[in-house]
Amino acid sequence: MSLWLKIGAPWLPLSFYAPMLVLAAIYVPGALLLSGLLSRMGGVGAVFQRNYSPLLTCAAMALAAVEFPLAVAAWVVPPLALLCLGGLALSYFAVLMFFAVRTVSGAGNWTAAGVVSLSWAPLVAAALVWAPLRFLLGWIASPFFLFYAWYYLGSEIGNLSAGLRSRQNFRRMLETAAVNPHDGEAQYQLGLIYRQRRQYGEAVRRFRNAVAVDNSQTDAHFQLGRIARQQGRLNEAVAHFQTVVDQDEKHSQSEVLRELGGLYLSVRQYLDARNELGPYVERWPYDPEGLFYYGQALEGLGDVAKAREIYARTVEAARTAPRYLRRSTARWSRLAQKQLRGLSG
Repeated sequence: MSLWLKIGAPWLPLSFYAPMLVLAAIYVPGALLLSGLLSRMGGVGAVFQRNYSPLLTCAAMALAAVEFPLAVAAWVVPPLALLCLGGLALSYFAVLMFFAVRTVSGAGNWTAAGVVSLSWAPLVAAALVWAPLRFLLGWIASPFFLFYAWYYLGSEIGNLSAGLRSRQNFRRMLETAAVNPHDGEAQYQLGLIYRQRRQYGEAVRRFRNAVAVDNSQTDAHFQLGRIARQQGRLNEAVAHFQTVVDQDEKHSQSEVLRELGGLYLSVRQYLDARNELGPYVERWPYDPEGLFYYGQALEGLGDVAKAREIYARTVEAARTAPRYLRRSTARWSRLAQKQLRGLSG
């Protein structure tokens, strides 16, 4: 039974099944739509099919974690105090959903926070039309409708849960394969899964296992370098990136050169940064991030005229980028314009 029935909210008459239906039919689809729009991690349909079941599972568990303590408190706590507890519970639910969105979709902290902050909009819209929506949800929850929905749409519903099962099966198979200490590829694949979930400690352990099995695992060295750079372990990052360069300079579309250049910029080794970024920009002349780093290296070396030219190319590259990349490239355009204004002044 819903908490709102216990505190007697006449403005929101919910049946016991309504919270779960609202999650499944309104809240989670809205969060996925926002996630697809904000993170640009594929089309909305692909995001929905891949992440609906895992996110719904997390949302249901978060709702249970919030509602069960409140349901118990409703028997002993005065109504006014219960409303205050309800506000805290909503905040706790938002925190749980932040971690759920970040883990399931692999989104960044700001994107996950934006998704959770805006995910209440579909609920507000639903509240404005609650009377007809409640009638519709009542029909959906009827055994008659559920039987025919499952009969005719069972395969489609099964496809939604396939994403969750495939993730579980894939990880289970990899864990089984990783029992073999000589299977470096399985360790590497597990590392990618943990990195996507932002479990960096476990990801580093798996990547190191892969390198220990086979030091020529260029992908694992590259990922170790990226994580080390992100966590500020610059000497370790340089060592891994240098290993990648020695093994395959063009690995991952030469991104290792851009990573090395950005790393050298962070410690103001502008000459080393230019030496790495110059070849990268020649190979990928329309990458705004690489161009911006190259402009910074040139500016640091005092070549203001060339730096200004590269910053202008950065802005142009971001402006002409494919539409699905413009949200991520806009950052480098803004930074380049800021540098251009500074050089002009």
